[in-house]
Amino acid sequence: MKRDALLLSLRLSVDYSTKHGVLRDIALNVERGEIVGLVGHSGSGKSTLALAILRLLQTKGAKARGQIIFRGADLFSLTEKELRALRGCDISIVLQSPLTSLNPALTIGTQLNEAWHAHANSSSAERLGAIQEALRNVSLPAEREFLKRRPSQLSVGQAQRVIIAMAILHRPALLIADEATSALDTITQSEILALFARLNRELGMAILYISHDLLSVAALSHRIAILHDGKILETGTPEKIFGAPEHEYTRKLVAALPNRPKGLSGETAPAPSQSEERLPEKMFAT
Repeated sequence: MKRDALLLSLRLSVDYSTKHGVLRDIALNVERGEIVGLVGHSGSGKSTLALAILRLLQTKGAKARGQIIFRGADLFSLTEKELRALRGCDISIVLQSPLTSLNPALTIGTQLNEAWHAHANSSSAERLGAIQEALRNVSLPAEREFLKRRPSQLSVGQAQRVIIAMAILHRPALLIADEATSALDTITQSEILALFARLNRELGMAILYISHDLLSVAALSHRIAILHDGKILETGTPEKIFGAPEHEYTRKLVAALPNRPKGLSGETAPAPSQSEERLPEKMFAT
């Protein structure tokens, strides 16, 4: 790995007051423009890791130690003011429940405006242009009529796209998607995963895609990290994880799948490139 290609590098341990060793000296790297999938069951520490990267664990009564190097700077060394400038601008997050992530009392346009003003002070024309571009990037209408809607007037899929539009409004270098498709039906999940792939391909946005669903992670990601009991057991390409898993837990995960994705036999299938679509319908043919 070239050093200038490295966007995020962390080595991290996390303890809660009621539970120690939630994360135990885990190491994870994300290169610029790369999609890394993080797989783990409920309680394995996935969301803890997402909040740790954003330095938001203190709100959960947790203590983190180690290093989180983003663009060459250790996030543990930044002040809260510096972290607020980074969150939502250089690193953004998309959470699991879109309708609870949006303010039900405010219109979509108002919430997008607030997200813009959090990190930019520009003309109305520039703000509106950025909002319209973000909406187009997630395949939502950019007309005034849509911006006047409230979250209750959106479908779950539309609400998730609005959340993604807010997350990419400032073109972050890293997008963290924490179980961002688990509350969606299969068709909408497929659409959102295709959207993530397109954002990565067209905007060069690195994505840390966190999920318990190994199939969706395999369809989207360049590399996969397996998290279990607070530790990363192994990391590799989808072909390696499916074709030659090293750890017994990973082998059990793969063996439990109802239908192993085609082309992931571990023999000749190449790793996905950023220039091609990586979301075949095969992953949903179970």
